[in-house]
Amino acid sequence: MFPIQMVDLKRQYLKIKTEVDEAIADVVQNTSFINGKAVTDFSVQLGQFLEIEHVVPCANGTDALQIAMMALGLEPGDEVITPSFTYIATTEVMALLRLNPVFVDVDPKTFCIDPSKIREAITTRTKAIVPVHLYGQSAPMEEIMAIAKEFGLFVIEDNAQAIGATIRFSDGTVHTTGTIGDIGCTSFFPSKNLGCFGDGGAIVTRDASLANKMRMIANHGQSKRYYHDVVGCNSRLDSIQAAVLNIKLKHLHQYNEARSQAAAFYSKAFASNPNITTPCIAEGNTHVFHQYTMILKDHNRDELVEQLANVGIPAMIYYPVPAHRQNMFSFLNLPAVDLPVTDWLTQRVISLPIHTELDQEQLDFIIDHVNSFTK
Repeated sequence: MFPIQMVDLKRQYLKIKTEVDEAIADVVQNTSFINGKAVTDFSVQLGQFLEIEHVVPCANGTDALQIAMMALGLEPGDEVITPSFTYIATTEVMALLRLNPVFVDVDPKTFCIDPSKIREAITTRTKAIVPVHLYGQSAPMEEIMAIAKEFGLFVIEDNAQAIGATIRFSDGTVHTTGTIGDIGCTSFFPSKNLGCFGDGGAIVTRDASLANKMRMIANHGQSKRYYHDVVGCNSRLDSIQAAVLNIKLKHLHQYNEARSQAAAFYSKAFASNPNITTPCIAEGNTHVFHQYTMILKDHNRDELVEQLANVGIPAMIYYPVPAHRQNMFSFLNLPAVDLPVTDWLTQRVISLPIHTELDQEQLDFIIDHVNSFTK
């Protein structure tokens, strides 16, 4: 049996090695390392995949979020509603821009932001909502967009974990995560469903003026070389990473399907285990399973992680400390935040290996040991 990893990038690479190596060699030979043809090609292909007009590549998913907030003109003191149950990048950029994150609770089944809590949190200072499509599943975007329209708020989708996921609205239309709000932000960190061989990110929008502004911000605020119209940053997707992404984007549907099949096999095998609640797929959603995250009941989670590690099975906790309890936000002097679902989940979630290369032998091995340790 192959060694079990949370994400097996080497075996994935070996299947597309010739294509990837040729694409990288082409960049090296033409020496267009920044803003080369590979970046332009990737922007076009990603726009076609997502069926959206404007794609702005950038250096990473964190920069994508920061650039989006800068482009929307959010100012220090403005409030931004977001879940606390997410990776820190979602809210870290708010602190960098001196915005005030307003943390709200999530749905205990889907792990995504609860629209009813958004409505309760809105004040005269609220300017935006940042829903997170956590673990590979869409947040309830129809309800979120309705609230945003009612109160005149911007919506920035954190789509770092759910590229390719969809949600069906009540009128029957199907929408792709990242393309529903004013701006969508994603990451191409190597372990993502669409990952490069370093750091990378992208921002998408249907608004041409917003796209132009974000392009300027990502390139030192330049409208043309040496003419800086706005305060910006240096955040560019390099050509080698774009070349890798061009190849892997062709396989993304296959990658997402492989993850979904592995997740379905897990869920069926754990269905009779009284100490495990398997991931929920909300009605109308597709789930691309960036993580396979389940809830562990009546069992010591740390002990399970240790027991699994002893037999060569990695397991991770995403995320043990929610954003509203992180020391990094102490300078904001935020009022006490009561998020019972978030706090409950952070004590109980555990993620098993999920990736494109999981084979039947590995799945059986993982399932047998998880069940034997928890039943």
